[in-house]
Amino acid sequence: MTARATAPAAGLATPADALDPRRVVADGYDRIADRYLAWSALRPSAARLRALDLADAQIPAGADVLELGCGAGLPMTARLAIGRNLTGVDISAEQIRRARRNVSDATFIRADLTTLERAPASLDAVVAFYCLTHVPRDEHAALFASIRRWLRPGGVFLGSLGVEDDPGSVEADWLGVDMYFSHFSARVNRRLLQAAGLEVEHAEVVTEPEDRHDARFLWVVARAPHAAPA
Repeated sequence: MTARATAPAAGLATPADALDPRRVVADGYDRIADRYLAWSALRPSAARLRALDLADAQIPAGADVLELGCGAGLPMTARLAIGRNLTGVDISAEQIRRARRNVSDATFIRADLTTLERAPASLDAVVAFYCLTHVPRDEHAALFASIRRWLRPGGVFLGSLGVEDDPGSVEADWLGVDMYFSHFSARVNRRLLQAAGLEVEHAEVVTEPEDRHDARFLWVVARAPHAAPA
């Protein structure tokens, strides 16, 4: 999945208080499956390809990898699954159906990221490309804590987060559907990762083209400590 991580232009968004964010996201990605695949996989942005290269370099062969928001599996999942044990998760039934067809050597689960359960210290890497800004931001801290718990010592988290403040809104006609977004500022996101016990090794704001206007994302590489504190 993908999402803009800066505040929307005036008139493009409405408050999301009366809506179920999960339903908005799941239904939206079900409906735009063809358009989203053409936009994100057939014509991937330079920023998307750069993030994929970074993840590929950071995650060793044979690693146990969890991809949050895997979408239809192209191009990110397909490449990261090569030589690794990868499980992809997405809330959209249609995206999961396509991922299973597109990437036969990975495992896929339809689930809400915020209720996902994994065994402690069972993963070498967790990646989240453009999906966390679809999750209500009040649930981000708990999700980061879960990621830290899932990672083995020295395990890596790589993902895109918000840059500006959005408590939760629905953008009208995003790739043809209403879509929910929510995120904190870049500064708050770094603080939340550190509070979860992850060591931020790299954090960079990157601008890339989106549906109607450029979007900015905070790309982070964070790692679980190699040893428990004394």
